[in-house]
Amino acid sequence: MRIGTTLSDSAGPDALERLRDQLAQAAADGLHSAWLSNIFGLDALTALALAGSQVPGIEVGSAVVPTYPRHPVMLAQQALTTALALGGRFTLGIGLSHRMVIEDMLGYSFDRPLRHLSEYLDVLLPLLDGQPVDVRGETVRAAAALSTPRLGRLPVLVAALGPKMLRLAGERVDGTVLWMTGPRTIREHIVPTIQAAATAAGRPAARVVAVLPVAVTDDADAARDRAAREFKIYGRLPSYRAMLDREGAAGPADVALIGDEEAVRGRIAELAGAGVTDFVAARFSAPDAARTRALLRDLAGNNDTETAKAAEATKGA
Repeated sequence: MRIGTTLSDSAGPDALERLRDQLAQAAADGLHSAWLSNIFGLDALTALALAGSQVPGIEVGSAVVPTYPRHPVMLAQQALTTALALGGRFTLGIGLSHRMVIEDMLGYSFDRPLRHLSEYLDVLLPLLDGQPVDVRGETVRAAAALSTPRLGRLPVLVAALGPKMLRLAGERVDGTVLWMTGPRTIREHIVPTIQAAATAAGRPAARVVAVLPVAVTDDADAARDRAAREFKIYGRLPSYRAMLDREGAAGPADVALIGDEEAVRGRIAELAGAGVTDFVAARFSAPDAARTRALLRDLAGNNDTETAKAAEATKGA
């Protein structure tokens, strides 16, 4: 199982420099990947292209970019440009977001999300592969071709939790990226559904990227309190609430990986046994940052390669 980390979005005019330094630290620690969400701060693809172009040797991904606000032609163009800036190390993670964002905040219809995503992929995927499209769907339309340079195939992941969305991901893209989904739910629901769909479609085994909060600490109660406060909203959003209910979790703090090194290592091993291909740590507890970082570095098996040295040299440059 590959080990990665999330990147924190920060405010201020030095936000891109801070992002670059986080990415450089992850690469220097020998982590396999680093992921940035696209919410209301930095634009994920622009920020990753700029920061990631200065840090070699680590996969960089979006987790995730909402589909509704960006026409798939425009997203394909931007994603290919980002991949070019990163020398082919970019993985595009996309997702529907949530009704409260898409409909209540942005004014788009959130109706027929499965059809929307299927038609969105009808446009996006051929364009990423250098093919023209002529799609006249019910929710998405496009007749276009791109001349954006390509560096080979660009991997695509879809944020999928429900069975229909998981089947779509297994049939059409490279895998899924998860949030707030515990090991039992991954083992009993996520992995069987997406892998069966991939097999039936004649595709390679799907990549399962699981993102969860992590804190290595001797004060587990305090860390759980911080997790409960920081991630409270995710216990209210319907898609994540459904996964927490499947897990038997009262709230986000119950699926966070919190405890000493042995306890957290065991929880991460449980995810590997559940079929997770990539574990991505969302480090949230500042008092425990050094110990959490050390465990992730150890799990990733950092061998102090030339790439890691180059990334460390980049930090603060």
